Amino acid sequence: MGPDTAALRDQILRFREEKRALILSHNYQRDEVQEIADFVGDSLELSRIAATRDCNMIVFCGVHFMAESASILSPEKTVLLPEREAGCPMADMIRASAPRPVRNRFPGFETPPSYVYPPEFSLKDIKKQYPGVPVVAYVNTTAEVKAESDICCTSANVVRIIESLPGEAVICVPDKNLSMWAARNTKKKVIAWDGYCNIHERVTVEDVESARRHHPQALLMAHPECRIEVLERADHVTSTSGMLRFASASPEAEFIVGTEVGLLHRLRKENPAKLFFPLRNDMVCPNMKKTTLYSILKSFQENSYIVKVPEHVRVPAKRALDRMLQTV
Repeated sequence: MGPDTAALRDQILRFREEKRALILSHNYQRDEVQEIADFVGDSLELSRIAATRDCNMIVFCGVHFMAESASILSPEKTVLLPEREAGCPMADMIRASAPRPVRNRFPGFETPPSYVYPPEFSLKDIKKQYPGVPVVAYVNTTAEVKAESDICCTSANVVRIIESLPGEAVICVPDKNLSMWAARNTKKKVIAWDGYCNIHERVTVEDVESARRHHPQALLMAHPECRIEVLERADHVTSTSGMLRFASASPEAEFIVGTEVGLLHRLRKENPAKLFFPLRNDMVCPNMKKTTLYSILKSFQENSYIVKVPEHVRVPAKRALDRMLQTV
């Protein structure tokens, strides 16, 4: 650790004590951000932890919808997102109502030509097409989309959530890959939105074959945001938290990791005797990597960027989250 990094850490920790703050880091954040956090985990796990802790402030090192979830579950606390432009392209692929966002809102992310929904299309529109069909919203969505949904899900519990609902069909938004994976594991009809994570979507069968050639002894863990043909070739399909548990419990010594490379830090830290290899070296989310130690310090100094979900959105969004938590 260099002197500049050490000084930044000292200042951040001093602010944390003064402001009675909790620093949360998603598993995909930079190594140094994970190291300074009070808790590291997936987005919903972190928001639930924050809701139970005695603190005045939550500094969420992640992307915008994650800070929103923290605000939904902890409305009495100040929630800061250190990097205002840290968004999620997949979450931005769906809106509760028109108009949808303009293309290329996020630097470095080009909207693929196949993404061709008309500008007026929204979750409310698809609900009109399928009246009475319950909506399952992935936690990787905005507060407005959660508020317009019946229940939320994570990548770990999507099948259980779908199975818990009445009827023979569900609308699942916004990740088509997660929806397809769920459809393979339930008898219900899954009506999918055409959204996706641009990091997981880029992985191909050829990448899987290449990784297996280079690491023939390794087990392949894949996140369900990957394409279905990739998931079919994985040894274990699970969420980031599931990967951590699987790698720790497995007697195997080598693993290919099919998710954002930020998870490798925690996998290696918690399993120093095991080897972990990225499925693709470029599985790097630029939005997750926006946050730095300097970002966190500046957020403390300037009390920015405050994320506050208005009550008319927060209450129904929390209802969707609560239904999920009560189900699982």
